[in-house]
Amino acid sequence: MKAPIIEIFSSFQGEGVLIGQRQIFVRFAGCNLNCNYCDTKNSISKNQGILMTSAEVVSKIESILTPDCHIISFTGGEPSLYPEFINEVSKLTNLDIMLETNGVLPENIDLIEKLDIVSLDIKLKEQFNGDYKEDILLNEIKSLNLLIEKSINVYCKVVILPSLKIESFEEVIKKIDNEITYKNDVQFIIQPSSPLNEWVGLSNSLFEFSEIVGRYFEVSTIPQIHKILNIE
Repeated sequence: MKAPIIEIFSSFQGEGVLIGQRQIFVRFAGCNLNCNYCDTKNSISKNQGILMTSAEVVSKIESILTPDCHIISFTGGEPSLYPEFINEVSKLTNLDIMLETNGVLPENIDLIEKLDIVSLDIKLKEQFNGDYKEDILLNEIKSLNLLIEKSINVYCKVVILPSLKIESFEEVIKKIDNEITYKNDVQFIIQPSSPLNEWVGLSNSLFEFSEIVGRYFEVSTIPQIHKILNIE
């Protein structure tokens, strides 16, 4: 089996609850969404990747593995498009497995046999150029409930743009609160969009977004640290 791979590299995790940890990133080509804030546009099309076998991927991982790294982060693109390939790689390594996903394909996520932590992006309609579908959020909630029921460590990340309306954001958070099975088990990461200079003079709204999530879930606000450090 082969899958289209954009790149495999070692870096610090720049987002979410594992921020600052050294990880090996396996970036797949191909995505089922087209978010307007995407900072990896070259990974949207499957044609941009190089076809690699699971053995080739593991060989590359081993060649760049360092003593401070204990986890592989499957990212993209959208890695849940390739559940069987992820299973093949996972069986060839003892490293922990992280999945960075939009959560829109719960059936595929269910097929992934080994997951130690999942970063699940909550997509907002303001992040699309008119092509947002309501089932995106419904499927993300399905994925979230699925992972919780499997006792897999999962957190939600939501990228917010300076133009985002508080009312629209609160509607989404309320929807998740109403539909989630075990809400006390979920942490939210609010991620202000990059570049951060777009937020100059708007920092008060970040407190408002945090307060809204805090009514329902544990919440932290964390920007993309790898952009601040100017690393990949």
